[in-house]
Amino acid sequence: MADIRIRKRKRMREKDARSLKEALESVLGTDVFSVDDAVDMAESTEFDVIFAKGEIMGLVYEGKPFLTIRGLLEYKPPKRFVTVDMGAVPYVTNGADVMGPGIVEVDPEISEGDMVWIRDAKNKVPLAVGVSLRSAEGLSSKEKGKAVKTIHSVGDKLWKTGE
Repeated sequence: MADIRIRKRKRMREKDARSLKEALESVLGTDVFSVDDAVDMAESTEFDVIFAKGEIMGLVYEGKPFLTIRGLLEYKPPKRFVTVDMGAVPYVTNGADVMGPGIVEVDPEISEGDMVWIRDAKNKVPLAVGVSLRSAEGLSSKEKGKAVKTIHSVGDKLWKTGE
């Protein structure tokens, strides 16, 4: 078990779980956990986490719900992605922020401040979750500097809790 501290885990009411499910589905464009599944909310060191099917499938960062990498692998959303070239993969998986020149494709609906998921160009698998620092046009322009602030990546504490 990794050293992420999870506290105050409690079962969500069905009404609250349904509204969380609807929020995630509208953002990501895919079906997520069922409200029949046991859905729990808990506090962790950096953000709140959402348990579904007994695993951490989502997180709430600055009041915005989003899927973790495990949730992205499970539900395969077609929206809110930022694709990076293969040269950026080792850095992104180690928790580095995404730089503009490494971006090869973006979802055109992304706005500045949106939660996004980062995937690689070859396999299209999730590498990280972050907050977009630019709109879709700004991300596509390949302008120098930080484009996405990474908050959760493969290999971090949150990822290792599921191993």
